[in-house]
Amino acid sequence: MARPRRIVLVRHGESEGNADDTVYEREPDHALRLTDIGRRQAEATGEHLRELFGQERVSVYVSPYRRTLETLRAFDLDPALIRVREEPRLREQDWGNWQDRDDVRLQKAYRDAYGHFFYRFAQGESGADVYDRVGAFLESLYRSFEAPDHPPNVLLVTHGLTMRLFCMRWFHWSVAEFEALSNPGNAEVRSLILGADGRYSLDRPFVRWREPETYDQMR
Repeated sequence: MARPRRIVLVRHGESEGNADDTVYEREPDHALRLTDIGRRQAEATGEHLRELFGQERVSVYVSPYRRTLETLRAFDLDPALIRVREEPRLREQDWGNWQDRDDVRLQKAYRDAYGHFFYRFAQGESGADVYDRVGAFLESLYRSFEAPDHPPNVLLVTHGLTMRLFCMRWFHWSVAEFEALSNPGNAEVRSLILGADGRYSLDRPFVRWREPETYDQMR
């Protein structure tokens, strides 16, 4: 099995929705573009990635949302060294279709009280739903490693919650551990590095905003 030396996860740059949440009333979430700031963020991250990958080949999986596709384009990776696959299972958490700003703000407050993993948005998804589809993607990713010519690098261009849930699934974090972590910032990178012992480790942790609160009193 040709396991990659590194699996790199990147959140999209700042989007129109990050800058102004009223845009969700006028535009579908999947159609939101990068802002000028977001494009510059992505370009800066692209410099880092080009240096990191050098002349090595990269297998790229990208969420089908406009902001993630624009982020990948801004990386300016060498087309001769990458193979790109659009991967719907790496999309953002679904919050429903056309969104009322005040309703979404209220639901986010409910989610903060109820828990990000289990709270399901009306006509949308819970974190647990996203976890399930990320798990299905991981099974496909594992199978791709069986190819003897698999590239030494994997790059996932996705969304903040999806990044956390990918790592939760990969490292078998508990729900309590997941709930204690914050999303990465726009265009931030996290890398899973293959060690000499055959195990992957995270190059740097997600910011922890509280201590994990578990129902398991034995911990």
